[in-house]
Amino acid sequence: MLNVLSAGRGLGEARQLAALYDYPDRLDDAYVQVNFVSSADGAATVDGDSECLSSPADRWVLGMARTLADVVMVGVNTCVSGAYETIRVDPDLRESLRLSPHPPLAIVTNRCSLGPDAPQIAQAPVPPVVITCRDAPAAARRDLIAAGADLLTVGDSRVDLRGALVALAERGLRRIDCEGGPTLFGTLVREDLVDVLCLTVSPVLAGGPDGRIAVHGQSAAVRPMRLESVLEADGSLFVRYRRPRRSPSA
Repeated sequence: MLNVLSAGRGLGEARQLAALYDYPDRLDDAYVQVNFVSSADGAATVDGDSECLSSPADRWVLGMARTLADVVMVGVNTCVSGAYETIRVDPDLRESLRLSPHPPLAIVTNRCSLGPDAPQIAQAPVPPVVITCRDAPAAARRDLIAAGADLLTVGDSRVDLRGALVALAERGLRRIDCEGGPTLFGTLVREDLVDVLCLTVSPVLAGGPDGRIAVHGQSAAVRPMRLESVLEADGSLFVRYRRPRRSPSA
């Protein structure tokens, strides 16, 4: 099951990786693949930064996850702290898969705290989707709509993620690449909405106070997952876990 991910990353291997990480065919509902990197001892960041846990192979796998997706979903804090002004994808591979040239960014924010002048909104190559709730300030929602964002309002005081996934699927955005952060991931786990976890385990020990890749304010929820594949490159492991198929009566 352990395969070596080549440092060369040629076209043939890219297509093999795409086949491994691709979504099921003919989806009727939203399908959520979560992508994260962690240290070998479970830290999501080192002093608040995840970049030092990444590697060229990790960035290639992440780029493949984005290339295969209909939409890239992130929480607002991750959106602000990460490089989400531009999401790089492989346009030729997307065209061969009959996907749109560029996946939109879907930003989850309870308060519409990302303004219309933010580069993730103002400089987006395609209109972003802002997922918020009815208690978000009305003026902030109007400003985002005026800036061209596709505003999706689900839930009262907090975003209803289950309703958000239904609304994304209704827009034809069923192949969802979720990149966190930990609170968004933890809530998806809590609501049992994660179909696949794509985890890069970096060959470092971090220690320190940094948190896990998934957190939630309520009690833990155990969700069984099945190991699908393991790749290795330069000491990093690229592990995929899939939620077991539900029975028709579930």
